[in-house]
Amino acid sequence: MNTSEVITAGEIDYESLPANAPLASQLMAGAFAGIMEHSVMFPIDALKTRIQSASGGAASSGMLSQISKISTAEGSLALWKGVQSVILGAGPAHAVYFATYEYTKSQLIDPQDYQTHQPLKTALSGTAATIAADALMNPFDTIKQRMQLSTTSSMTSVAKQIYQKEGIMAFYYSYPTTIAMNIPFAAFNFVIYESSTKVFNPSNDYNPLIHCLCGGISGATCAAVTTPLDCIKTVLQVRGSETVSLPIFRNADTFSKATKAVYKIHGWNGFWRGLKPRVIANMPATAISWTAYECAKHFFNPN
Repeated sequence: MNTSEVITAGEIDYESLPANAPLASQLMAGAFAGIMEHSVMFPIDALKTRIQSASGGAASSGMLSQISKISTAEGSLALWKGVQSVILGAGPAHAVYFATYEYTKSQLIDPQDYQTHQPLKTALSGTAATIAADALMNPFDTIKQRMQLSTTSSMTSVAKQIYQKEGIMAFYYSYPTTIAMNIPFAAFNFVIYESSTKVFNPSNDYNPLIHCLCGGISGATCAAVTTPLDCIKTVLQVRGSETVSLPIFRNADTFSKATKAVYKIHGWNGFWRGLKPRVIANMPATAISWTAYECAKHFFNPN
């Protein structure tokens, strides 16, 4: 049975795996999507981290100019430091993310209602997915942020340094903030994505271009509205880095302290530092994630 026949039969919508798909297929599709999403736009994410963690004002030059300067001064691989941590964590985390989403959605929505618009249940499914995935991904994300600011390119060395100097909790200081950011991000991601597919593809025909477009719309919107929380998360994750010199940032180990530090040093504009690279990174990254997920889904479930 091909995809259009499945849709016509009303068994699934094209952005979901078949209800009888084995868990291994869900995990592999999710892992592939996660690795593609985070690795392709990694240099832009690294630039965003530098902007958000800088003590002075954000650089006013264009992103391409900044990337060129960093590459010239520090080498062509400078903006790729930490990518190994992302790849190592993103695969399992996104496998859990999509598997949790599929399972929760299957429990909340009857199969015969999959073709109808279910924004609340979709949002709840996305919320459950991000809570589970972030618990696994947060330590890897913390290591990634530190490596993006560090001269050390060894993931194990950075992890060991964090553990010895700050303890195991340093890997989870940002988890509550990450959850506070990613729950609305995930909820809106799925709602905007599914809503936009109803507008651009009302016939529910499988169309990778529409799939990619809707993912991009969702990613850009969600990235923009959650930027203030992302700025706070960055402060919590890089507070122990050798590049952080201000005591107010080094001592920011809670959401409240990090928020006050950003406001005191940078004012309200501080909560929007890195907005442009964050949107530019997340728009194609989210599109890539959904498109890669679909590609892997059909590869692992060709019938």
